[in-house]
Amino acid sequence: MLNFASILIGLLSLVIVIPATIPFLGWANWLALPLIVIGIVVGALSSKDSGRNFCLIVLLIASLRLMLGGGII
Repeated sequence: MLNFASILIGLLSLVIVIPATIPFLGWANWLALPLIVIGIVVGALSSKDSGRNFCLIVLLIASLRLMLGGGII
């Protein structure tokens, strides 16, 4: 059940992260990061790893976008 919750949190954060790749919308990644961290924690409490790994991939995408945009843009 926790794995499913982690995947749902990851999908919700992915919905925020994908439009944030557009220039001048990078600030939305800052809104998604706490949600992603919550998904990672919930996934770590689960017995399976797929939800946690999915949230880690979303975190990697959001972090890479923030680094390329200088943290704001």
